[in-house]
Amino acid sequence: MRKKIYIGSFVIFTFMLIAGMYFSLPYYVSKPGMAKELAPIITVENGFKEKGNFMLTTVRMGRANIYSYLEAKMRKYEEIYPVDMILNKQETEEEYNVRQLHLMAASKLNAIEVAYRKAGLPVHYKYKGIYVMQVLPGMPAASALQAGDKIYKIDGQTFSSSDKFISYVGKKRAGDKVTLTFSRKKAEQSVTLTLKPLKQDPKRAGIGITLVDDKEIVVDPKVKVKTDDIGGPSAGLMFTLEIYNQLTKEDLTKGYQIAGTGTMDIEGNVGPIGGIEQKIVAADKAGADIFFAPNEKGAKDSNYQAALETARDIKTKMKIIPVDTFDEAVQYLEKLPIQKQK
Repeated sequence: MRKKIYIGSFVIFTFMLIAGMYFSLPYYVSKPGMAKELAPIITVENGFKEKGNFMLTTVRMGRANIYSYLEAKMRKYEEIYPVDMILNKQETEEEYNVRQLHLMAASKLNAIEVAYRKAGLPVHYKYKGIYVMQVLPGMPAASALQAGDKIYKIDGQTFSSSDKFISYVGKKRAGDKVTLTFSRKKAEQSVTLTLKPLKQDPKRAGIGITLVDDKEIVVDPKVKVKTDDIGGPSAGLMFTLEIYNQLTKEDLTKGYQIAGTGTMDIEGNVGPIGGIEQKIVAADKAGADIFFAPNEKGAKDSNYQAALETARDIKTKMKIIPVDTFDEAVQYLEKLPIQKQK
């Protein structure tokens, strides 16, 4: 009898351990990711080689279970966030992942444009349609579209920008129908939807999606940026530096291991990101000599200040450099002495 009790207790305990791994809590946990060399990721046709490396830094983010939550509570550079701090209102996890991938895509386009303009080379765009970022519950699109779908025709017409797409739909009224031609996993589909009043503005009608442009940048020489499933906009600065370095004869790395983070807009401005402390930890583990951090125009609570504090705490030898623009990062690197061989 006692043996059966022990076996039963063991089975229940084992089940609870396994269940703890798969039961999701209403939190996300982030932790230091990796610092990844960009030369294998970015290829400019006939581009110049470099002696050192530019590296992007990442944060690992995932839905918390009981164990990852408790682990994050005990570890200094792991953070816990409520779900509503990560997901937008009414946004699903799938839509969040799509949003992150498109933020990365936009980051790559901005990086290419800024780097090529800095190198004195022309940049052109080819508009291809729109991507669905989010489908709003209770609206017509909810029955037919998914995040990640690419719409390239409406009522048989193509448009040269998402603004013109929105303008076309905006002229219609509730009860009117539109036929969308879209692709999902490379398969073409078509659907006809009846417009409904928008909840945020009942005087206007729509199908209930948020969207982003699908456009291709046209440059010479050609450039490829392969990021696979890495999402978010925070690699913008480092992408721009790597592309520009391959376009120009002078090697800005000068033999150093250079990490960093920060968004990049088309004007060359560096913007703040999340998880700067964790990225400092990742860059230090990867042996970076230099780390570029968004300065946010000297704000007291800037990414740069948080990076400095973390660098002191982990006692890294890595130099933390504040930047507000791409040009500032280039000017810093141009003044660097060539790295002596270790």
